[in-house]
Amino acid sequence: MEGSAVTEFDHPTFRLAVAQYDQAAELMDLHPNLRERLKAPQRALTVSLPVRMDNGSVKVFMGYRVQHDSARGPSKGGLRYHPEVNLGEVAALAMWMTWKTAIAGLPYGGAKGGIKVSPSALSQGELERLTRRYAAEIFPIIGPNKDIPAPDIGTNAQVMAWLMDTYSEQVGFAVPGVVTGKPLAIGGSAGREEATGRGVVNVTLEALKHLKIELSKTTVAIQGMGNVGSHTARIISEAGAKIIAISDQNGGLYNSHGLNIPDILKRYQEEKQSLNSMHTLGDPLTNEELLTTDCTVLIPAAVAEQITQHNARNIRCRILVEAANGPTTLEADSLLADRDIFIIPDILANSGGVIVSYFEWVQDVQRFFWKEADIHERLKEIIVSAFQRTLDYAQGKKTTMRMAALMNGIDRVAQAHQLRGLYP
Repeated sequence: MEGSAVTEFDHPTFRLAVAQYDQAAELMDLHPNLRERLKAPQRALTVSLPVRMDNGSVKVFMGYRVQHDSARGPSKGGLRYHPEVNLGEVAALAMWMTWKTAIAGLPYGGAKGGIKVSPSALSQGELERLTRRYAAEIFPIIGPNKDIPAPDIGTNAQVMAWLMDTYSEQVGFAVPGVVTGKPLAIGGSAGREEATGRGVVNVTLEALKHLKIELSKTTVAIQGMGNVGSHTARIISEAGAKIIAISDQNGGLYNSHGLNIPDILKRYQEEKQSLNSMHTLGDPLTNEELLTTDCTVLIPAAVAEQITQHNARNIRCRILVEAANGPTTLEADSLLADRDIFIIPDILANSGGVIVSYFEWVQDVQRFFWKEADIHERLKEIIVSAFQRTLDYAQGKKTTMRMAALMNGIDRVAQAHQLRGLYP
């Protein structure tokens, strides 16, 4: 198993996910049979996607859908469009989704999908044809009781609408529960778009309470201005924290007195201005400088492996909240733990998205929809409860928040496998 897993899925992000899993499994003395069983995905599909481009040529893209585990229910996970997507990365993200859904207590397993493409290089028509072809290719393994995709990097509500429509056309009737993150008009849920960012803020506020840090004296640096980073910035600034640094892939802004987040978001999202052009609002800084900014809370909300052994000693925050998936390497994690930096791991910190995706799926299945205020309240209840359970586990076992979250999630999945047994 170990050799085949390395051969089939070898990638730095997959190696990170497996190394984290191995550490947790060792600490909890997981049975060797279960340990091997949970290391590699249950199912991995690779598809080639020929698409007719606007100029009449046919271009072939590579697509993936990986289902890590379904012992606790249908698998759940995002679909990302990015030029660096590959099978190993998708497999790692699917594994993290398994632990994430278990920690939150959701009746799901973990999955992830992706297409190796730069979506900004495609026209709207090309993007739709690519999405529909992908949906048709993965049709046999998805469904509201099998595997439920959702938006991720490079995808949005419109992509989910195309995916839902393609699936529905195949079966002959509307199936809104096949995806989450859809537009409201076709079964989407209120509060879904901002759910990950809102969950990040919920757990950040709990960490501040735990460490007895006043919100009014809290400074925040956020790497990433996508869906998660922008909503996190808006919600945490509205709560009363002072955001002193923010960035996207091209760099960012710094202001020790606090950035005007409403103005930045308006210019960035509506007027399409770059952060680098907003000189009147703050001083320019690089992504590397943002990560080493002196602040109370550092929130990496971009891509994986941003905090490494090379910059971990220069991280100057009290709390690290992993809004992105896998932003901290294993070596960096050890260095940060030695420095007593309180880390809220990704599988807990960014679980707000899948929690509200679960709400959307439940609403679709029941054909009964909730008020946005109810969504926010139920999200807070679930993610704060997961935070407290993880904190209690970490203190009880005298381990880190990351290991506590992993051990808790793995244990729930392991129990499901033990109770179900091994078929045949």
